Amino acid sequence: MPDAYKGIEFSTIKAWVEEGIAFMQFNRIRAFNSINEEVLDEATRLLDMYSADPDVRVIIICGGSRAFAAGADIASVTEYNPFQARSFLDKAHRCLFAIEDNPKPTIAAVRGLALGGGLEVVMACDIHIIAENATLGLPEIDRGIFPGAGGTQRFPRISAINIVKEYIFTGEFFNGEVAKRIGLANHVVPSDQVMETAVKIARKIARKSPLALREAKNAINMSMNTDIKTGCRIEQIGWSMLFSSEDQKEGMRAFAESRQPDFTGR
Repeated sequence: MPDAYKGIEFSTIKAWVEEGIAFMQFNRIRAFNSINEEVLDEATRLLDMYSADPDVRVIIICGGSRAFAAGADIASVTEYNPFQARSFLDKAHRCLFAIEDNPKPTIAAVRGLALGGGLEVVMACDIHIIAENATLGLPEIDRGIFPGAGGTQRFPRISAINIVKEYIFTGEFFNGEVAKRIGLANHVVPSDQVMETAVKIARKIARKSPLALREAKNAINMSMNTDIKTGCRIEQIGWSMLFSSEDQKEGMRAFAESRQPDFTGR
């Protein structure tokens, strides 16, 4: 693994960049990468740094072989009062929107446990690579609560609402194959192939124009919150703006010259 990103060492995550691919790895191994306020603060800070770094083209979010992230750290939140609970979710929403709204495409590479808040992190990512034997679920209902970091909002935008209700109401776990069937997984592979698959896709994306990727991601995300006419106007503006970029000229000239484009993000 390369040196820590920008010389910064985090307490709860690992961060490094290789050939335009940025990695954010949850690193609370003994706690199965459960999520507390420190994780959220550090992850948000790192994601903002990746967002501003022109050398970063795509972001892979991952955990270890046993756990992607096993939900909220219950020991740290059990005795919260309502104001503390709300503040915790403020941090959670900031972190997940730093993924969802990041101008760089994000890929979740999921092995082991992805429960509760961990699965909500996956849902905020653009592309989901999930191990066949991963254990996924939203078990909050068994703790007397329900998914509060966007699970009730993002899950119905990914899967059928009746499927979503069953898994949230029962808290039942499911595996990678079920995730693929209900639309939650892009690719389901053996656990030892998850990172390889994520990197392979990330390399493909990293060769594309960062500007076109940003505008495409924004247009797609906005389509979930607007009517089709408004969405098409957003698409139109983003598409048209790209004609002021060097990348658009390079991409079209490369096509005419039957060669691969060399995008610079300008």
